[in-house]
Amino acid sequence: MRILLVSATLFEIRPFLGKLAQFIEENDRIHHYQLKNTSIDVLISGIGMVQTSYYLGKQLAGNKYDIAINAGIGGSYSKELLIGEVVHVTEECITDLGAEEGENFLSVFELGLMDPDTPPFCNGWLINHNPINTPAIAILKRARGATANTVHGNPESIKKIQDHFHPEEESMEGAACFYAFLTEKVPFAEIRAISNFVEARDKARWNPELAVKNLNMALEDIFGEICV
Repeated sequence: MRILLVSATLFEIRPFLGKLAQFIEENDRIHHYQLKNTSIDVLISGIGMVQTSYYLGKQLAGNKYDIAINAGIGGSYSKELLIGEVVHVTEECITDLGAEEGENFLSVFELGLMDPDTPPFCNGWLINHNPINTPAIAILKRARGATANTVHGNPESIKKIQDHFHPEEESMEGAACFYAFLTEKVPFAEIRAISNFVEARDKARWNPELAVKNLNMALEDIFGEICV
């Protein structure tokens, strides 16, 4: 079996990688690991949709994978998702793909520039209808993700996103991974650990260390079940 693990930064998944046997570092973005009889390619895509789209597209163009996992930390729009909690993101939207019309935001679908059901979109959303099915993923709370190139910290813009999309989690790469994996028909899952609430920016209230710790524990469980 061959698996692709995608993370924006090495920091987010370093503890898990430290438990694997690394057999080659191709470059600063691609690392190759082994767990039991399973080959794991690790792509450090960089932060944001642009870098992720480019490097992920480049990787998928020349390689075939049985499974893919996007792992990282993210923010919570919901008080039901607590800091440190690990969630399985099953739907993604892009919150800044569109236009402003006065005080309102209109998506490219609402503007009529794209059909909201243009594959792989479904009613304007990217939905993982058939995620990887393992007990370690099944026990995770499911969440609706919102992807943006700006981490939101302005109460007015946060409220607009909440009213428009009703997301529960925010990242800067999720939708790019969804688009690529859905298009290439690679079974996948997006796993995120909550590091902060999406609110007026106050890093004193963030806990990325706890999020990384819990994310990597979840990755150990998930890969322990998948790899044979």
